[in-house]
Amino acid sequence: MNVLTRFIEAMPKAELHLHIEGTLEPEMMIALAERNGIQLPYADVEAVRRAFAFGSLQDFLDVYYAGMSVLVTSRDFFDLAFAYLTRMHAQNVQHVEIFFDPQGHTARGVSFDTVLSGLVDALERGKRDYGMTSKLIMCILRHLPEEDAFATLKAACRCRDHIFAIGLDSSEMGHPPSKFSRVYREAREQGFVAVAHAGEEGPPSYVCEALDDLQVKRIDHGNRAFEDADLVQRMVRDQVPMTICPLSNKRLQVCPDLTHHPLKRMLRAGLLVTVNSDDPSYFGGYITDNFLEIAGALELDRNDIIQLGRNAFVSSFLNDQEKQTSLDAFDQFVERFSWK
Repeated sequence: MNVLTRFIEAMPKAELHLHIEGTLEPEMMIALAERNGIQLPYADVEAVRRAFAFGSLQDFLDVYYAGMSVLVTSRDFFDLAFAYLTRMHAQNVQHVEIFFDPQGHTARGVSFDTVLSGLVDALERGKRDYGMTSKLIMCILRHLPEEDAFATLKAACRCRDHIFAIGLDSSEMGHPPSKFSRVYREAREQGFVAVAHAGEEGPPSYVCEALDDLQVKRIDHGNRAFEDADLVQRMVRDQVPMTICPLSNKRLQVCPDLTHHPLKRMLRAGLLVTVNSDDPSYFGGYITDNFLEIAGALELDRNDIIQLGRNAFVSSFLNDQEKQTSLDAFDQFVERFSWK
């Protein structure tokens, strides 16, 4: 094991772009299907793994929503989330900001409260057992109508103490951020912080819409922003955080060859980029795997990894005191780490 690999594995981390439904490992998918009497289109774990070959975002979403069907009870959501937190504890993750997709569950007859109660219980146990801090981000499915988004926001307003931010995910092409301008305006008025997926498959103009129409505090993905020099200049100037997901980009053919991934150029340009895992059970790796893969592909050096590690805490929604404490601990780790 080389020294940079040791550093990546040991360093304190924060993950800011993680869909909890995307941590559903094939073994758990099959087990929950049996527990809940759900008929899946897959005979066994290996059949599930074979389905994880995607040519596009939509190919992935088709499998993703099929897998989601096994999540029925509060216990299911607890088991799913706590399994993820346990993995993250083993990878020295200190803070997580987790997306969840209530519309993917309420449409199946699973109540909003069932979903949220399981997730909240898991996060509370993660704090108690592992000292891990967390924020929940409720995502709107952009392929569904605006009225569905408003209904979901109404449910979220009842649970304001447990949901920190509102996000936007699912099929990007043909569903620009501006489609949900009114929903986001209401969400901001209700006190939710705004983030959105933009510029993954969609054009740089979608990133502009997310910034201007939705007034987001962070761009999720945003790879294609790099195609617009003026937009890059703006995001550097304003230090808009970006949550980059290398293995997701590879598996969804956004960037099939990671040696051509723009992350290193983004860093050099001064963009506030972070490394995350997105839907790790589907894309072949959790946060440490993403760091290791992109570091190898782009020949990132020690300073690059340190910058990416710090960027995650800087870009997080921790309060100022928590953020400074995390950054101080990170810097102390770097100072004490043996590079020999």
